[in-house]
Amino acid sequence: MTDTPDLPDLRTVDAVLFDLDGVLTPTADVHMRAWKEMFDELFAQWDIAPPYTDRDYFEYVDGKKRYDGVASLLRSRDVEVPWGDPSDDSSADTVCGVGNRKNAVFSRILRAEGIAPYPGSVALLDVLAEAGVPTAVVSSSKNAVEVLEAAGLRDRFDVIMDGVVAERDHLASKPAPDVFAEAARMVGVDPAGSVAVEDALSGVQSAVAAGFGIVVGVDRGAGADDLRGAGATVVVDDLAAFVD
Repeated sequence: MTDTPDLPDLRTVDAVLFDLDGVLTPTADVHMRAWKEMFDELFAQWDIAPPYTDRDYFEYVDGKKRYDGVASLLRSRDVEVPWGDPSDDSSADTVCGVGNRKNAVFSRILRAEGIAPYPGSVALLDVLAEAGVPTAVVSSSKNAVEVLEAAGLRDRFDVIMDGVVAERDHLASKPAPDVFAEAARMVGVDPAGSVAVEDALSGVQSAVAAGFGIVVGVDRGAGADDLRGAGATVVVDDLAAFVD
């Protein structure tokens, strides 16, 4: 089900740039589980209240770079800790240390269970490939390449704008426009003639701020109204809507 019967024909655009987690693969579910497991334990250790909820994930964590998500969530509970360094051990009581705890949980779940892409997303990638439309991945995750490989999608994309590149090039986290704007530059297209596909509110806001002509919101739990409120041009439940 979509919020409009008149979906744009994505075969005619300059490029389509996809978020990864929750758009191409259901890794958003794995991320949610990993964040919850880590924060539940941390909140108990640090006596933080109120308890962590799924709503916290969508409001403070979803779509952001890992450490920015940690800082945002802790700030919502009036908790401030030193930022630290990405090399911090996962036991360190720093933003980076807490983020590294979450990453360890995520990697453990991914190795144990694997990941399969959304069939509707793969179908759309097939349609775009046949039409010769360039595609790219724009993900805040430093695990993007690992996830794409696990899902069998790595060879589908020449450009992967991920958390590793963002950190290397000092690009601001979503909802800032930096990562989507840079990905469009890497692909060699004007955002105004291109499409961004996102399931996160911060990602939608990032793509809108970067000037994308069409921003597709995929509602995997953030809420169709909230995605539209963030600036999504259209909202769908699954990318198969553009194929059927």
